[in-house]
Formats: sequence, C-alpha cells, structure tokens
Amino acid sequence: MSVISVENKPVLQLLDDRSPDVRTEFLNNLAGYRLRQVSNAFMSDFAAAMTGTGMRPVQVSILSVVDENPGVRQGEIGRALGVARANMAPLMAELEGMKLLERIPDEADRRAVSVFLTKSGQAMLKNCKARIRAHEHRTLGRLTESERKTLLRLLNKI
Repeated sequence: MSVISVENKPVLQLLDDRSPDVRTEFLNNLAGYRLRQVSNAFMSDFAAAMTGTGMRPVQVSILSVVDENPGVRQGEIGRALGVARANMAPLMAELEGMKLLERIPDEADRRAVSVFLTKSGQAMLKNCKARIRAHEHRTLGRLTESERKTLLRLLNKI
C-alpha cells in the first residue's frame, strides 16, 4: 500500500516537520490545539483512503449505525451520531439515491421509517471498513496496542 501524502510528504510526517527554530511550547501543551492538529492529519489521510468511493465520514458513520442496528429509525441514527434533524433527511436521501440504504415504513407506526442497508450498502460498508482499518493502522502506527486502547479510553472520557 502506498503512503498517503500531502505536498509530497507523508501526512503524519507533517506534524513532525514544524520548524525547530519556532517555539510553540504553549500551544503544544494545549489539548485542543494538539487534538486539532491530529484531527487535520487524520482527516487528510481519511479523505485519501476513501478516494474512489465517493464516501464522506458522516455517510460511512450512518451506514455503520444501520449495519449494527437493522431497522433503526432515521431520528435514532441522527441522535446517535449527533447529526441535526434538519441534516438527516438530505443525508438519508443521498444514501438512498446511491442505492446504499432503503427506508421502509414501520408496520407498527406508519409515520415512522425503518432503515436498512441494501446489498450495495453492505458491500460499500465492507470496502470502507477495510480502507478505514488501513487508515487507522497508518495513522496510529506509532502507538502500541496498549497505547491505542488507552487513547480510545481517554478520548471517550472527554
């Protein structure tokens, strides 16, 4: 697998390439600043990893929630992901238009809609998950397995 790069440099190396002559001690000791830098590197690598799929992070997140919760309602997906109600309808319509999911009226409550992945949605999610695993391996490659678990534990506490 090739190394993802920006400006001909590996994405994660960009964080290491700051000028050694410029002091940034205050900023480097701010969690928010460091989280933002890491987030930028992660998102650049994620975008490169998803090249050719046409998928954005929120779309993959929706497919993942539906995969783990077949028949889930649209509003529940939005609440689980922190996506505003007004943004869910167009996102769902977009994924339905891509034939990745289908919305079926709930038999018990005809006003409610249950959401399911299509076969194409299952295949797309499988492809995206493989790409995301490789992306996570690249971006977290400097951490041991124990450090990765600690990182996730700490991030979940915030």
